[in-house]
Amino acid sequence: MSSLTRIIEKHIHDMLETTDEESVFLSRKNLAEHFGCVPSQINYVIRSRFTPERGYIVESQRGGHGYIRVIRLCLDMPEEKANHIDELVGDTVNEQEIRRILANLQHRKMLTSRERLLVEVAIRFQEEMGRDLLDLSPYKRDSLHAELLRRLLRSLALG
Repeated sequence: MSSLTRIIEKHIHDMLETTDEESVFLSRKNLAEHFGCVPSQINYVIRSRFTPERGYIVESQRGGHGYIRVIRLCLDMPEEKANHIDELVGDTVNEQEIRRILANLQHRKMLTSRERLLVEVAIRFQEEMGRDLLDLSPYKRDSLHAELLRRLLRSLALG
């Protein structure tokens, strides 16, 4: 049996798939009643599963007439993909964050498994060189990772 979190996530994904719009409006209260859970469980699913790095923007208003609007990012144009990459990769990025970003991009079909592997190899090589040969601090290595990741992903998006 799937966890309640996954069931709620799938329900919201299904709603997005069945609409012609790029967004859906949700009610925390109605979803919580539908799934027999507390509204904070709905909040958790929204915050953890519908993030910009996964290709979503969430608008929310609390209160009596509150709502949640889940917007699927449309990244059809190469420039839109490049801008999204700039938003995903901050000034620094560690290896764990890189793996998460690459996995999400591959899941969203913005990156092939081969491209992901090549980026991982380049970042791993940069990490080894920065640590072993250049003796860079972890912060400087993470800054270099961010710049290399941004350049590689932008090249793939625009190419």
